[in-house]
Amino acid sequence: MKYYSTNRQAPMASLEEAVVKGLAGDKGLYMPEHIPSLDQSFIQNMKHLSFQEIACTVAQAFFGEDIEKNTLQQIVCDTLSFDTPVVNVTENIYSLELFHGPTLAFKDVGARFMARLLGYFIRKEGLKQVNVLVATSGDTGSAVANGFLGVEGIHVYVLYPKGKVSPIQECQFTTLGQNITALEIDGTFDDCQALVKSAFMDEDLNAHLKLTSANSINVARFLPQSFYYFHAYAQLDKLGKADQLVCCVPSGNFGNITAGLFAQRMGLPIQHFIAANNRNDVFWEYLNTGIYTPRPSVQTIANAMDVGAPSNFARILALYEESEDVHAEVCKHISGAHYTDEEIAETIRNTYQQTGYLLDPHGACGFQALKDYLPEDACGVFLETAHPAKFKGTVDHILGSDISIPQKLQAFMKGEKQSVELTKDFDAFKRYLMEVEII
Repeated sequence: MKYYSTNRQAPMASLEEAVVKGLAGDKGLYMPEHIPSLDQSFIQNMKHLSFQEIACTVAQAFFGEDIEKNTLQQIVCDTLSFDTPVVNVTENIYSLELFHGPTLAFKDVGARFMARLLGYFIRKEGLKQVNVLVATSGDTGSAVANGFLGVEGIHVYVLYPKGKVSPIQECQFTTLGQNITALEIDGTFDDCQALVKSAFMDEDLNAHLKLTSANSINVARFLPQSFYYFHAYAQLDKLGKADQLVCCVPSGNFGNITAGLFAQRMGLPIQHFIAANNRNDVFWEYLNTGIYTPRPSVQTIANAMDVGAPSNFARILALYEESEDVHAEVCKHISGAHYTDEEIAETIRNTYQQTGYLLDPHGACGFQALKDYLPEDACGVFLETAHPAKFKGTVDHILGSDISIPQKLQAFMKGEKQSVELTKDFDAFKRYLMEVEII
């Protein structure tokens, strides 16, 4: 399959080119030239299939033209070495728990898949070294760093905003060493993301280093996230709860909800989506006004959603670009919600007291949006994108408790922090990368 740029000014690219480049030459995001439809008999039969079996079929539809079937199946099965269970919270609201992977966050799926796919292309082409640049507001950095840790031929540079990720999140990508370098940027997530995008457009850097991105701007990062939407539907269908399904997605850079929209386009019968924002609500504003106005992000307790210029907004528009009224079509498929820190905290507190279910700040946005929106005859599933313990300080403060830290997280906290401090100035960032020794 070929991939086009959302800016329509760059040549079509192969899957390998799209994955290795990350960003198109015209600064656009790569999109598949078509979205395949899956047979409805497969959709109806998914409740009898394993997560891996479902994901292999979905992956084959997107990547089967470019990767041998056995190799692709191995990549998928290696990626999905953990489950993404659906757990009941209230009568008609379920949590899709995406925190059972190695770093306890939803990005484990996309990061692990991309690491294996990129490793495959490196071996196939005999490339010496590919340098992965990834900006993170928290969970992306840990998922990518751990997904790529020790992968031969790849070095990862994690750019994160100083003082704006949780201590546990920071430990997950600053204590690894080996082929992982953490760059502590004196700025916001948007500043980190801007540095990554600028690096891809810089001729000197690209002549010196082979660069790619592991943010959701990379097709190999966000497309695999469609897998767990199919799995969630299958689980709910088995319970007789899949009719009139509404999916609510805590949204920052909008890669996750874009993957859900792709799943819907492939035939998955999701009735509607809700994009749940914190105070960084440029998408909510767009839904209400038709005007998209990116702006600097503001810091909240749901820090992974602190994005003021979501990259994947371009992909959402591209999905509906053939519509007479793009804004109306987007609104037909997606509703919006936004919550303050105080409202998020109240949701965490009330939900725990009333149901015993412990939400993280991002999942709290999703749960509350479903409570506020969900029709009586519908079933809702929200994405619980990370384990609450990753935000222990925040959650403890809200509940007046001392929640336990899973062993997986405790292991990261024993390591010594290693990071390089940089300003948000691109020239300084460029100088640093230009000094990187080519292996």
